Order: sequence, then C-alpha cells, then structure tokens
Amino acid sequence: MRRSLKRVLWVSAVLLAASSVLAACSSSSTTTSSGSSSAAAAGGLKKGLKVFVIPKNLGNPYFTTADSVKSGGAIAALNALGATGTETSGTQATPASQIPAIQAAISKGANALIVSATDPSALCPTLNSAMQKGITVVTYDSDAPSCRNLFVNQASTAQIGTSEVDLLAKQLHDTGDIAIVSAAASATNQNAWIGFMKQELKKFPNMHLVSIVYGNDDPTTATQVTQGLLQAHPTLKGIISPTTVGILAAAQVLDTPKYKGKIALTGLGTPNSLKKYVSDGTIQAFELWNPADLGYLAGYAAVNYASKTITSATGQSFTAGHLGKFRVGADKTILLGPPFVFTKTNINQFNF
Repeated sequence: MRRSLKRVLWVSAVLLAASSVLAACSSSSTTTSSGSSSAAAAGGLKKGLKVFVIPKNLGNPYFTTADSVKSGGAIAALNALGATGTETSGTQATPASQIPAIQAAISKGANALIVSATDPSALCPTLNSAMQKGITVVTYDSDAPSCRNLFVNQASTAQIGTSEVDLLAKQLHDTGDIAIVSAAASATNQNAWIGFMKQELKKFPNMHLVSIVYGNDDPTTATQVTQGLLQAHPTLKGIISPTTVGILAAAQVLDTPKYKGKIALTGLGTPNSLKKYVSDGTIQAFELWNPADLGYLAGYAAVNYASKTITSATGQSFTAGHLGKFRVGADKTILLGPPFVFTKTNINQFNF
C-alpha cells in the first residue's frame, strides 16, 4: 500500500500538469447559467435543463469549491452545457436542514438534482418522489444508494479508507492509540471509509482505534470533539479525520507546543486550508481529490442522464468536458479517480 501511495503521488503530479488549477471561491446560494454551449460541445444534449446542486450544507469551503462556477465546479459544467444551475441547501449538514431544499427544488420544476446525501435513508422518501416525477437524481461525494439514478464517487471507497490508515501507520511506525474525527454519524461516505479503516487496522496489531467522534462538519463542534478526545485519551498518538472541516479543526487544536510533533494527524483536506499546518509540521501528509473536478463530473453526469444519452446500466459512457471520458460502473457508480497525496514537498503546487 505504501508503494501504491507513491504511485498516487506521481499520478497526482501528472494530472496537475495536464489540467488547470482551480481556485476556491466564496459560496453563493444561487448561481444561474448565462449562456449555452455549442451543439458540438454539448454533444446534442438537452439545453435549458433546470438543475439544482444540493450539497450537505452551504458555507462549507469543500462544497463551495465543488459547486462554484468560479472554481470550475458543478455550476461551471452546467453553464457549459446550456443548463440553468442553482446551488441550494441548508446551513447544517443534517437531513432536517437539507430535505426542505430538495423539496423546494422539486416544486420549482427541477429536471435534475445533484445531491451530497447527509443520510443514506432519511432523504429517500423525498428523492424517490423526485424520481417518480421523472427528475434525474445524481448523488456526489456522499451517496444514498437506494434512491438515486447515479452516484459520482470521488475515489475508490476502499482506497480512501485503507490509505488513510497507511499514511498514519507510517508516521507512527505502526504503533499507538489512534482516533477518528468524522463528520456526521449518518454520513454514507464517512461510514464506508471508516469501515475500510477498521479492516486495514487489522494489519497493524499494535495500532488501536480507541474512539470515533463526530464533528458534524461544523468547525465549532469538530474543535470541541477533538479537544474532548485529547482529554479522554492522554496516550493518543494519532488522529484520522476524513472530512475537510474536521481535519482543519483538529490541525488548529494540535498546532500548539503541547501537541505539535507528539500527535500525528492525517485525513482528507484541501491544500489551501492546510498549507500552514504542513509547513509548520503539524501535519506530515494528507489526501484529497480536487472537489471542483468532482462537482464538474457530477454536472455532466446529471445532464447526460436527464438527456437520456446514458442510463444506469454498467458500461454506459460519456465525455465530461476537459476531464475526459467516464463509464458507469457497478452499482450505478461513476468514479472520478485516485486522490492526491499532499506533503511539504508538493503542497505548494496545488491551489484549491
């Protein structure tokens, strides 16, 4: 696995050289298409589709990058395809906050919904109702497997879970108590990754998972649960936080003389938010894909499905603009690709 991480790093550099670097911008609840692409660029896809992009919550920098037109995310893809794209959601990463936004999008005549699911089942009555009305439902980042047409997965679920453990094991020399700072307890992607983390930990009998805590993708809550971990487990040697909000909060807690260099931290984070902590030694290595590419791919997948140029059948293919060609895989899933591994030697090459 360590050898595969090196390969991922090499692939990351190649991918970076091959595509423009995308910068994050501030979130807006609504962004609309101002034009349409040529028939050749759109591949004969339907124009004028109303597509609602519904992240887990607004104000989250990860989803700002994934969705924004300025970063080259989902709204940029929808603009290129002549669709009308609107980003909308609640302010909390909970079903209770997200469901009203989905319901409102349906009532406004949505042709397609692009949803990062806050819960794998709580959203299903609403999403199933949408599909019964002929509305395309594409999940991205976090899935609701039983109530969508397609899922755009940021990277192999198994790879994310196992590689996070391997990154931390290398720093801890395969020994020590560790903990996980996750997002919401109901988050599909987080729980799937944690499942593979637990499997991978069986390879390291001297590493012990002592606690999993949940910051709910809220900076204040993530900070509090990290502080609670350190108080409850004074022998803690490492933390994995597979959420961009959680890893930033944990880094801020650990970036003190009391903890720096004594507790290792890895997880999933954006390079722009963590450059300071990599530079000062709080974090040695962490991972992520480009969120803008994830949103961009989801935009193309939604328009293609709504235009009936692809179905949920395995092997269906389409071209997602500058990202190239993708296929529908097993479980109606489209895979973006491997994550990037960020370290002090390469982090300044990235800007998202």
